[in-house]
Amino acid sequence: MDYATQDFQRPGYETQPIPKFPHAPFDWTLESAEQFAQTEGLILTEIHWEVVRALQEFYSRHEGTPMHARELHDALDEHFHAQGGIKYLYELFPKGRLAQGCPLAGLQAPPGTQNKGLGARSRLVRIPVR
Repeated sequence: MDYATQDFQRPGYETQPIPKFPHAPFDWTLESAEQFAQTEGLILTEIHWEVVRALQEFYSRHEGTPMHARELHDALDEHFHAQGGIKYLYELFPKGRLAQGCPLAGLQAPPGTQNKGLGARSRLVRIPVR
C-alpha cells in the first residue's frame, strides 16, 4: 500500500515503516515487544515474530470493525495450521496467544480474553494527530 493513500483507504490507521513489520501500529517498537517478552518470561524466536506479524496484519485488515476473540482465534488457527494451529501457539505463549500475543504486537486483545499485558493499546479508537 502506498503510504500517501493510507489514510484515505484506512482512515485513522497509522503504521510505521519497520522492516518485516509493515502493519505495525505507529506507537509499537521492537524494543517494547522485547521488553514485554522479558517481563512475561518469553524467549522470542522467529515464530513469535511471525505471530506478531500475523496479528498486526489481521488488525490492520479489520480496522474499525468490532473484534471478536473467536474470529481472531480462527484466523490464527488457520494461519498456523501447518505447525499445529492453536495447540502449537499455546506452546509458544503459555498464558494464551491472545493475552500474550496481542500486547507483544502492540495491540489490544479483543473482548473475552484476559489481557494483563503491559503496553496493550486499543487501535479501534485511534485518531491520528496532525
